[in-house]
Amino acid sequence: EMKVEKTIENGKMTVKVAGKVDTSTAPEFERELAVEGVREIAFDLSAVEYVSSAGLRAFLNARKALGDGGRMTVAGANESVRRIFTLTGFGRIMEFEG
Repeated sequence: EMKVEKTIENGKMTVKVAGKVDTSTAPEFERELAVEGVREIAFDLSAVEYVSSAGLRAFLNARKALGDGGRMTVAGANESVRRIFTLTGFGRIMEFEG
C-alpha cells in the first residue's frame, strides 16, 4: 500500500510518499506525478519502506518529464531506499537532502 500527498505552488510540486513504491503501486504513483507545468519536484520519502524497479521507473519518468532545466530532490530516504537510488545511478538525476 502507498499514500501520496502533493502540493503544487509556483511550478514546484512537493510530494510526500508513504508505504511501498512497487509493481502494484507504481502506476498510481506515476499518474500522481504527471502534472503539467512543474519544473521542480521535492520528494519526502521519510515514510517509504521500499522502492522496486517499477518504482524507480516512475521516478525516472518524472525526472524526464521535468526536462533539462528541471530539478528533483529527495529528502528523508531511509538507508535501504537511498542505497537503491545510489546503486542504480539515480544520484546523477536527483539531489539528496538530509
